[in-house]
Amino acid sequence: MTSTSSGDLAAALQQHPFFEGFEPAFVHAISAKASEVRFDVDEMLAKEGTEAELLYAVLEGKVALEIGASARAPLTVQTVGPGEVLGWSWLVPPHRWRFDARAVKATRAIALDAEVLRRTLKSHPTWGFQFMVRFMPVLAERLENTRVQLLDIHAR
Repeated sequence: MTSTSSGDLAAALQQHPFFEGFEPAFVHAISAKASEVRFDVDEMLAKEGTEAELLYAVLEGKVALEIGASARAPLTVQTVGPGEVLGWSWLVPPHRWRFDARAVKATRAIALDAEVLRRTLKSHPTWGFQFMVRFMPVLAERLENTRVQLLDIHAR
């Protein structure tokens, strides 16, 4: 992990495709406890069932979202790369990761604190609505990719 000031992280987030166009005050508020993180190949960003405390804004690399399969290797549902966000479990109680997330390439991201995000979205309804309008397509895409993978498994 590197030490980057919250101002530098807010500036980097403002340029991230997911956060581009949000009010600078919103991006600054959610950057309050953010940090820049790095993951080596095969390093886990999230483990299914553990507490989901972060939203990742991927800057570089590639991350596989996986479903554990007891009788075989994990099933990759989707890969997430630069310009995308990773993690929705922080938003939905009980705030536990629903997938595993494994770096398949060396990855650099900004990790946003879930508590700061939830508090900011709740206390600023306009920002919360704007965020959710932008975030819902991410959720829908993850759901669709999971559905396709499950259909593929059952078709075999």
